[in-house]
Amino acid sequence: MEIKLFGFTLLKTGEENKNLKSFVPPSGANDEDTLEVSSNFYSTFLNLENTARSDQELIDRYRDMSIYPEVEVAIDDIVSEAIVNETDDYPVKLLTKNLEQTETVKNKITEEFNNVLNILDFKNQGYDIFRSWYIDGRLYFHIIIDENKPKEGIKELRKIDPRTIKKVKEVEKDEKPGGPTLIKSVKEFYLYNEKGIINGADKTTGIPISPDAIAYVSSGLKDAKRNYTIGYLHKAIKALNQLKMVEDSVVIYRWTRAPERRVFYIDVGNLPKVKAEQYIADIMNRYKNKVAYDSSTGEIKDERKHMSMLEDFWFPRREGGRGTEIETLPGGTNLGEMEDVLYFQKKLYKSLNVPASRLEPDQSLALGRATEISRDEYKFNRFIVRLRNQFSNLFLDLLKTQLILKGVITPEEWKSISQELIFDFTQDSYYSEIKNSEMIRDRITLAGEMADQIGKYYSNTWVQRNILKLSDEEIKNMKDEIAKEADDPLFGKKEDEGF
Repeated sequence: MEIKLFGFTLLKTGEENKNLKSFVPPSGANDEDTLEVSSNFYSTFLNLENTARSDQELIDRYRDMSIYPEVEVAIDDIVSEAIVNETDDYPVKLLTKNLEQTETVKNKITEEFNNVLNILDFKNQGYDIFRSWYIDGRLYFHIIIDENKPKEGIKELRKIDPRTIKKVKEVEKDEKPGGPTLIKSVKEFYLYNEKGIINGADKTTGIPISPDAIAYVSSGLKDAKRNYTIGYLHKAIKALNQLKMVEDSVVIYRWTRAPERRVFYIDVGNLPKVKAEQYIADIMNRYKNKVAYDSSTGEIKDERKHMSMLEDFWFPRREGGRGTEIETLPGGTNLGEMEDVLYFQKKLYKSLNVPASRLEPDQSLALGRATEISRDEYKFNRFIVRLRNQFSNLFLDLLKTQLILKGVITPEEWKSISQELIFDFTQDSYYSEIKNSEMIRDRITLAGEMADQIGKYYSNTWVQRNILKLSDEEIKNMKDEIAKEADDPLFGKKEDEGF
């Protein structure tokens, strides 16, 4: 029975590789999150280190982790570094300088990219969108168009809860007795169910949606054993659980060992054993005070129904002993040590790729020389660059749909165009300014030290291109500006000093 897909499909001219035969289904960029089926029914099972049994449980685990104080601070550091919104401009710009198309086409591509950002409201919602993608490890948008006027492009983008959607690849095989099993056809679609994708579900339990109607970007991380998409918080699960246990243990130990407990030796004379125990129990109920610690809420409660480690000790003493006596047990020592907690906090930050130095509340922010940046901060910056590159796949997916719908390019042209597009994310303005000024200062200093060799061993153009790092266009413009300023009385005519 043919499935009727909801949504739209981009028209593709020609069918490449239609007659090619293989026993392996074709793969795509997002196949790590795809279910392969050969009939109307499919089932999934996920067990990543006993952390979750399904996508829904895994994402719920990530979201629970994100509200823990240390993890929330780390996520805020990461997202704030990745999405910088300091000006009225967009946090990301599209650079088309590497495209071979005409300026008209380049301008049209840039214009449509800005339209996509406006539809996303990325200027205001960019932080939340990126944060949601980072926590869940995947992000889905439903692309809505006017089917009667598809050339008007994307009308609206609606975010989809990743727990309610899954990509399905239906494989039809050509099985021949005694021969290899070849792939006859493959159909791909997304399955949406507002109640969540449940294990053992079939296609009748959800809405099949055309792949072109969904914009999707994953974390790019996979489980090594099952080729399954995981989030950036996944490797922090163990570290966070250890930190929680250590913190609870520290609190419990301090509350149980901090007070000085008493030891009561009760003289029971020659009472029989049963009556002696009853006599001690009566005295205990009269004088004891049960205090218990609730690890789930962090509260101290007076509980008389449960045994508590804060209780006093009561021992019977027979006739002929020293009589009733009360002694005091000293409290615990080294209650102020926090090395274990700090160790697991640093381990948690390391699992989140955030420099441990940011954990220190009194650590000053050094904005001096950019060349003195620590190794951890440099690695953190490279991590942010990787996050931005992976997240940019969302822009590519949306821009592709927008350009094809509006007839700016064809599906065949997109493959070559997408390789040349550059997404320029806004950098922290203050740090970038310091970094650029230091780079220019170092280049000028080096060029000054080479002044005696310019014209003898090195040409002016070579120095401008390799030392000052100017492009050919900048060199040409610089020469024109220098010649123009030489005759300008505002600057005055100066001697040629070598450039």
